[in-house]
Amino acid sequence: MRRTLLVGLGLIVVGVLAIYLDSWFGLDLEPVALFGVAVGAVIALVPDRTPAMRLAGLVGGVVVTWVAYFLRAAVLPDTPGGRAVALGLVIALAAGIAAVSFGRIPLWSTLLGAAALAGAYEFTFDDAPPEVATTSVIAATGLLFTAALGFLVAALFAPAGEEPPEPRESHPPRSDDDEETHSLDDMMEESK
Repeated sequence: MRRTLLVGLGLIVVGVLAIYLDSWFGLDLEPVALFGVAVGAVIALVPDRTPAMRLAGLVGGVVVTWVAYFLRAAVLPDTPGGRAVALGLVIALAAGIAAVSFGRIPLWSTLLGAAALAGAYEFTFDDAPPEVATTSVIAATGLLFTAALGFLVAALFAPAGEEPPEPRESHPPRSDDDEETHSLDDMMEESK
């Protein structure tokens, strides 16, 4: 419980710091601060594969979504069909990254990276698709920077390999088969 509180407090500190950095230096972090910090923390906290592979999945998902936004702006029509093709492409490429790595990069981390950029950038893209070259860079770098902050804090205060608490059950549950076996054994003994 103490580590959970430390992670939470650390995430508050870096989230607030990101917002103040945005106001001091104009880094455009505020729109993605919570999103990025939370995504980075999830990547650090989920005990699946190595941290490097989880981070590779996150970055891979961001990259394939970024490519899809460029395709939407340049080639695909701004219709439900065009958006559906982009969505299918993103999911296929995210799954492809996990498959090509032979499972070393978890699929969930590539999908999380894809969803993170889509969530952080979709409204900005819809406002001005022709400006994708500049606005997408701002959104992606802000997202990755805040995700790095969240990852570092969560990895620092809740190191990988932390064992989950053991169940508090004192006796293993008995199955119905065990009771029937004992009952049959008892009946066999009684009949002798």
